[in-house]
Amino acid sequence: MTGSLLIVDDEQSMCDMLAADLKSRGFDVDCHTSPDAALAAFHQGMYQAVLTDLHMPGVDGIELCTQIVANRPDVPVVVMTAFGSMETAIAAIRAGAYDFVTKPVELDLLEMTLERALWHHELQDRVRVLSATVEQSQRFDDILGASPPMQKLFDQLSRVSDSEASVLITGESGTGKELIARAIHRKSRRADGPFVAINCAALPETLLESELFGHAKGAFTDARFERKGLFQQAEGGTLFLDEIGDFPLSLQAKLLRAMEQRTVRPVGGNTEVPYDARLLTATNRDLESAVEDGTFREDFYFRINVIQLESPPLRARGSDVLLIAQSYIEQFAAQSQKAIVGLNEPVAEKLLAYSWPGNVRELRNVIERAVALTRYDRIAVEDLPEKIRDYRTSTLRIDTGDPAELAPLEEVERRYILQVVEAVGGNKTQAAKILGLDRKTLYRKLKEFDDESTVSDG
Repeated sequence: MTGSLLIVDDEQSMCDMLAADLKSRGFDVDCHTSPDAALAAFHQGMYQAVLTDLHMPGVDGIELCTQIVANRPDVPVVVMTAFGSMETAIAAIRAGAYDFVTKPVELDLLEMTLERALWHHELQDRVRVLSATVEQSQRFDDILGASPPMQKLFDQLSRVSDSEASVLITGESGTGKELIARAIHRKSRRADGPFVAINCAALPETLLESELFGHAKGAFTDARFERKGLFQQAEGGTLFLDEIGDFPLSLQAKLLRAMEQRTVRPVGGNTEVPYDARLLTATNRDLESAVEDGTFREDFYFRINVIQLESPPLRARGSDVLLIAQSYIEQFAAQSQKAIVGLNEPVAEKLLAYSWPGNVRELRNVIERAVALTRYDRIAVEDLPEKIRDYRTSTLRIDTGDPAELAPLEEVERRYILQVVEAVGGNKTQAAKILGLDRKTLYRKLKEFDDESTVSDG
């Protein structure tokens, strides 16, 4: 990371040396030997970090740091000193300095320190505008998102919401598929009608049929009264079937017929009852693979999949994680009546680095916990769960010059395939498309990886 730096040192030769080196590393640099001139330039310019000597005639580095922090606390100040004692370091930090380096300056170490300072500045910028961004950001109904994947989804939602076509919403668990379904309903011409939702995986087959289609009086032992099913309860509105991938195979033909005929037959009934409801479905399973395996009817899959929308995983949404976190902070702070206004920069860095296997649902739980635990007006790192505080990403290095770090081609392929499969939440159809493989080849390779693991573990 490079950016705009202001360098202050009363020795012209030191200024020239630092400027030449840092410019060669991609930094945009201005130099001043006078602290007063440097302060004037600072107030007129848009610097992202300041590098200043500690001991200078007139206004010294501590005073310069104090004035900069008082006016622009978001701009990190790195102090240089030839006196590397603990006392000078403490004085600089107390004055608000971000970090300090000792003279003679080790240029590689200085570059790393300045890169950290610039990253700190960028995170402060992000955190500072989060609250305003929550209010001003582009959104679709209650769905927040400024990232490209979400802007693409919003565009799709704006075009399909007022349609009557069936929509299949795919995505990993916790990505907000029901939120998308509710948004479609509220933006549709059926918004004044009911939104009825059911989790298909939560009910046994016999009860699920009765819930969907209703039952006649006396249809079974406890059927003392006639009961309308969810299709009829959603009359004039929207019926949302979540976890459609777990819908019993034996009932799929009945549901397909209901969709085709726009009628339902209650359990134990003799007549068809018409209904007027739009059907939305969602799944975190790979339905194309289920069709190939024979556990999901192909005709039923095509009927529910007239329009497919993908709810992207949180790890693919970049800074949206901070946007959503800020929204949850405001929500839970209001509920608990705590004066919490946001999160600090180290927390932002941790949230951006974490992979979020549980997606938005996991983020919500993390923020709710942090709001309950924090003793400050901003969420701190200590308020986060240990797995997020200590998270370390695992990457495959191919740009290293150290032969010891290089992996055989076979291992590179194995690790990359597994990484892609993990990135798409186990959706092998999507992974095969990304990898440029047909599904059978991908299945064979994954089976080989499993066999190798079993052998090595044995």
